[in-house]
Amino acid sequence: MSAYPHLLEPLDLGHVVLPNRVIMGSMHTGLEDRLSDLPKLAAYFAERARGGAGLMVTGGYAPNRTGWLTPFGSALTSTKQATRHRLLTDAVHAEGGRIALQILHAGRYAYHPFSVSASALKAPINPFKPRALSDRGVRRQIAAYADCAALARDAGYDGVEIMGSEGYFINQFLAERTNRRTDRWGGSPENRRRLAVEIVRRTRERVGTDFLIIYRLSMADLVEGGQTWDDVITLGREIEAAGASIINTGIGWHEARVPTIVTSVPRAAFTSVTAAFKPHVSIPVVTSNRINLPQVAEEVLARGDADLISMARPFLADPEWVLKATIDRADEINVCIACNQACLDHVFAKKKASCMVNPRAGRETELRLEVTRRAKSIAVVGAGPAGLAAAVTAAERGHRVELFEASNELGGQFGIARRIPGKEEFAETIRYYQRRLELTGVKVHLGRRATPTDLDGFDEVVLATGVVPRVPAIPGIDHPKVLSYVEVVRGGKPVGETVAVIGAGGIGVDVSEFLTTLESPALDLVAWQAEWGVADPVTVQAALGVPRPEASPRKVYLLQRKAGKIGAGLGKTSGWVHRAALKAKQVEQLRGVNYERIDDEGLHISFGPKRENPQVLAVDTVVICAGQEPLRDLAEPLRATGRPIHLIGGADVAAELDAKQAIDQATRLALTL
Repeated sequence: MSAYPHLLEPLDLGHVVLPNRVIMGSMHTGLEDRLSDLPKLAAYFAERARGGAGLMVTGGYAPNRTGWLTPFGSALTSTKQATRHRLLTDAVHAEGGRIALQILHAGRYAYHPFSVSASALKAPINPFKPRALSDRGVRRQIAAYADCAALARDAGYDGVEIMGSEGYFINQFLAERTNRRTDRWGGSPENRRRLAVEIVRRTRERVGTDFLIIYRLSMADLVEGGQTWDDVITLGREIEAAGASIINTGIGWHEARVPTIVTSVPRAAFTSVTAAFKPHVSIPVVTSNRINLPQVAEEVLARGDADLISMARPFLADPEWVLKATIDRADEINVCIACNQACLDHVFAKKKASCMVNPRAGRETELRLEVTRRAKSIAVVGAGPAGLAAAVTAAERGHRVELFEASNELGGQFGIARRIPGKEEFAETIRYYQRRLELTGVKVHLGRRATPTDLDGFDEVVLATGVVPRVPAIPGIDHPKVLSYVEVVRGGKPVGETVAVIGAGGIGVDVSEFLTTLESPALDLVAWQAEWGVADPVTVQAALGVPRPEASPRKVYLLQRKAGKIGAGLGKTSGWVHRAALKAKQVEQLRGVNYERIDDEGLHISFGPKRENPQVLAVDTVVICAGQEPLRDLAEPLRATGRPIHLIGGADVAAELDAKQAIDQATRLALTL
């Protein structure tokens, strides 16, 4: 019997049977924006079709120019484009897969001057103010959706998903927040729903009965002036009556103050919303957001919260997610840890998306995993993210690999990161690599600091020895109250009630969150909902309640030498979450700081180039997070022997510690050895 009977149960939709209850949700990769990238996009989806996804949904395609996300961005508006898309749909169907095209109109989120919306209200995350549509303009937008769906059918897609959530165009008509109209498209809830219902109705008329129409419905807007629960339920019923095949769950707007998909959001945090909605319609309902493991998905379906599960980023991390669950190899899944570093952060920076833990995502035609014709003996020194990626990838290609690690555990900097509140998911990556080491036959030496003699006889040596914390030249740096971040987070050294954290980069921010968080179960849903003010949408409009974060157990100062914004280098889609969390914990943030000395009184500081406003922070502990330095002790002795060596990860560049860069660099190296 399968360990996941609900997850792997087929679903008969009448004209098509889905082989399981897993939908690969829509996510923009950047490959959608140019027709010349269609071969790459076809390879990307074909690999995931082979991996067993029951139904896949593309990134968003605009139905017309006003709906572009960015100038000349992804769109499906012509027969010529539809013909070219056959390359993609044929590739998916050849692998036995099914795929729907998402129709996404950006509305006021469009990053160009042609944007339109229900009303001329600028989004707080966009410099462009949209033009309010006339009645005729609204009707033309509805027609554009139907035309786009018809083109998708001509292109060979099995269906479309109409994006009606996340604060995009349709959602902007639905909410009082963005719809100030007084005509038949605004005012009453019935009028505000009219656009969405007419789009589905007209689309069904154009595509016929044997074509999937998924409607992504915002069930919890998480913004002021969002939809009420009665609005949501009534909309769902009218969308079903208009001809939708499936209703997918959308959570939150891009401008919401509540995080919905970062790693600190508990798993399956919003499935209760879908569960409350599901009894009100008779068509299948999909739940989404932070579901990344088969056992989590199975529990959600077994409870009856939904009929299907939608996941996007987990298929970046592992295209064989469903296949591994099917053949009882779920322990081999490369789990999405919701870091956003190579996927959403790339997309919002107008770069092609990939995945931190799987650099091949979106690069399937470039980074081919091929068995080597000449197996070598390879030593990898260091079992952090870079060393693990190099060792596993080299072994998968058929090389004989030995991995040396000075400590008694795998993980390196990930071993520290997983101890940070909200980053517990990082342990999944360590678990994945540990399993891959076993399956690929890598010989692992834990608790063994490699010497040049140990590395004799190997054809190639890869140094992934990582970093050591940089010790700044501050008078009193050797005072007993001074600790490194490694001693605090990994070593468990006691910390006082008042703490100064020196260095406000990613590690300094993480350590500040570590120090201000009470001991509690990892990713506790109730505590998280209270912290961010996530309420029951049935009783609270748009599910937006009052945040009630737990008080910090200690007073923390976070300091940086630079005068610029603290946390400026954090990820675009996750940095604001960390900054908000620090503010909620009342962390005092000081910029432009000079560190004068550390003594029994505390940390003596001043400000600016003129060393003004000298003061003493009477702290019990000073935690040093002032950067890292490469650990390269083996490099010169090995080079002296004439042996070829390769430096990767922090051992190569430690100025900005970057697991995304480290894993990518390691993978690319291993593919060339």
